[in-house]
Amino acid sequence: MERMIIFCMLFFCSSMVLTAAPHKTAKYKQLFKTIKLLETTVKDKDVELLHTPENPVEGCLFTAVTCFQKGTLKLQPENSQVNSTFTQTVRVLKRFTFSNPGKQCESSCESYEKKTPKEFLKSFAKLIKQVIR
Repeated sequence: MERMIIFCMLFFCSSMVLTAAPHKTAKYKQLFKTIKLLETTVKDKDVELLHTPENPVEGCLFTAVTCFQKGTLKLQPENSQVNSTFTQTVRVLKRFTFSNPGKQCESSCESYEKKTPKEFLKSFAKLIKQVIR
Protein backbone atom coordinates (compact mmCIF):
# COMPACT_ATOMS: atom_id res chain seq x y z
CA MET A 1 0.00 0.00 0.00
CA GLU A 2 2.83 2.37 0.90
CA ARG A 3 4.51 1.78 -2.46
CA MET A 4 1.27 2.52 -4.26
CA ILE A 5 0.93 5.88 -2.48
CA ILE A 6 4.53 6.81 -3.33
CA PHE A 7 3.97 5.79 -6.95
CA CYS A 8 0.82 7.93 -7.15
CA MET A 9 2.63 10.92 -5.65
CA LEU A 10 5.51 10.59 -8.11
CA PHE A 11 3.08 10.24 -11.00
CA PHE A 12 1.13 13.31 -9.89
CA CYS A 13 4.29 15.42 -9.45
CA SER A 14 5.73 14.43 -12.81
CA SER A 15 2.46 15.18 -14.59
CA MET A 16 2.36 18.65 -12.99
CA VAL A 17 5.88 19.39 -14.25
CA LEU A 18 4.95 18.27 -17.75
CA THR A 19 1.85 20.46 -17.87
CA ALA A 20 3.63 23.57 -16.56
CA ALA A 21 6.14 23.74 -19.42
CA PRO A 22 3.58 23.64 -22.27
CA HIS A 23 1.54 26.37 -20.54
CA LYS A 24 4.55 28.70 -20.52
CA THR A 25 5.36 27.86 -24.12
CA ALA A 26 1.76 28.55 -25.13
CA LYS A 27 1.90 31.88 -23.29
CA TYR A 28 5.08 32.89 -25.14
CA LYS A 29 3.66 31.76 -28.49
CA GLN A 30 0.57 33.90 -27.88
CA LEU A 31 2.83 36.82 -27.02
CA PHE A 32 4.76 36.25 -30.25
CA LYS A 33 1.48 36.37 -32.25
CA THR A 34 0.49 39.56 -30.42
CA ILE A 35 3.77 41.23 -31.39
CA LYS A 36 3.31 40.17 -35.02
CA LEU A 37 -0.22 41.64 -34.99
CA LEU A 38 1.12 44.88 -33.61
CA GLU A 39 3.73 45.07 -36.40
CA THR A 40 0.95 45.45 -38.96
CA THR A 41 -0.81 48.29 -37.11
CA VAL A 42 2.10 50.38 -35.83
CA LYS A 43 2.99 53.78 -37.26
CA ASP A 44 6.52 53.66 -38.65
CA LYS A 45 7.05 57.07 -40.25
CA ASP A 46 7.66 60.38 -38.45
CA VAL A 47 7.81 58.74 -35.03
CA GLU A 48 10.27 58.54 -32.17
CA LEU A 49 12.99 55.93 -32.59
CA LEU A 50 13.09 53.35 -29.80
CA HIS A 51 15.96 51.77 -27.88
CA THR A 52 16.04 48.21 -29.22
CA PRO A 53 17.79 45.40 -27.31
CA GLU A 54 19.37 42.93 -29.69
CA ASN A 55 21.03 39.64 -28.81
CA PRO A 56 20.96 40.12 -25.03
CA VAL A 57 23.14 37.85 -22.91
CA GLU A 58 21.04 34.93 -21.62
CA GLY A 59 20.98 36.20 -18.03
CA CYS A 60 19.85 39.63 -19.24
CA LEU A 61 16.60 38.54 -20.88
CA PHE A 62 14.50 40.06 -18.09
CA THR A 63 16.16 43.45 -18.59
CA ALA A 64 15.64 43.24 -22.37
CA VAL A 65 11.94 42.34 -21.97
CA THR A 66 11.53 45.28 -19.57
CA CYS A 67 13.08 47.61 -22.16
CA PHE A 68 10.70 46.30 -24.81
CA GLN A 69 7.71 46.81 -22.51
CA LYS A 70 8.73 50.41 -21.85
CA GLY A 71 9.20 50.96 -25.58
CA THR A 72 5.76 49.60 -26.49
CA LEU A 73 4.20 52.41 -24.47
CA LYS A 74 5.72 54.88 -26.95
CA LEU A 75 4.27 53.15 -30.04
CA GLN A 76 1.51 54.86 -32.02
CA PRO A 77 -1.23 53.33 -34.19
CA GLU A 78 -0.88 53.66 -37.94
CA ASN A 79 -4.32 55.27 -38.26
CA SER A 80 -7.51 55.84 -36.28
CA GLN A 81 -9.23 52.74 -37.72
CA VAL A 82 -6.80 50.38 -35.95
CA ASN A 83 -6.68 52.42 -32.73
CA SER A 84 -8.86 50.15 -30.55
CA THR A 85 -7.11 46.95 -31.68
CA PHE A 86 -3.77 48.65 -31.25
CA THR A 87 -4.58 49.82 -27.71
CA GLN A 88 -5.73 46.35 -26.63
CA THR A 89 -2.61 44.75 -28.10
CA VAL A 90 -0.30 47.18 -26.30
CA ARG A 91 -2.18 46.47 -23.06
CA VAL A 92 -1.48 42.73 -23.48
CA LEU A 93 2.23 43.39 -23.98
CA LYS A 94 2.33 45.73 -20.98
CA ARG A 95 0.81 43.08 -18.67
CA PHE A 96 3.16 40.33 -19.79
CA THR A 97 5.57 39.15 -17.10
CA PHE A 98 8.77 37.29 -17.74
CA SER A 99 9.09 34.66 -15.02
CA ASN A 100 12.88 34.46 -14.82
CA PRO A 101 14.41 37.70 -13.51
CA GLY A 102 17.93 36.28 -13.79
CA LYS A 103 20.82 38.50 -12.83
CA GLN A 104 20.73 42.27 -12.87
CA CYS A 105 22.44 43.47 -16.03
CA GLU A 106 24.78 46.40 -16.25
CA SER A 107 23.32 47.68 -19.51
CA SER A 108 20.35 50.02 -19.40
CA CYS A 109 17.66 50.49 -22.02
CA GLU A 110 19.31 53.70 -23.15
CA SER A 111 22.52 51.83 -23.99
CA TYR A 112 20.82 50.05 -26.90
CA GLU A 113 20.71 51.43 -30.43
CA LYS A 114 17.57 53.32 -31.47
CA LYS A 115 15.49 51.84 -34.28
CA THR A 116 12.14 52.35 -36.00
CA PRO A 117 9.01 50.89 -34.36
CA LYS A 118 8.76 48.02 -36.88
CA GLU A 119 12.42 47.05 -36.36
CA PHE A 120 11.82 47.37 -32.61
CA LEU A 121 8.90 44.91 -32.79
CA LYS A 122 10.84 42.51 -35.01
CA SER A 123 13.62 42.41 -32.42
CA PHE A 124 11.04 41.87 -29.66
CA ALA A 125 9.55 38.95 -31.62
CA LYS A 126 13.04 37.52 -32.15
CA LEU A 127 13.69 37.70 -28.40
CA ILE A 128 10.42 35.91 -27.58
CA LYS A 129 11.23 33.22 -30.16
CA GLN A 130 14.58 32.76 -28.40
CA VAL A 131 12.77 32.33 -25.07
CA ILE A 132 10.39 29.72 -26.60
CA ARG A 133 13.31 27.53 -27.64
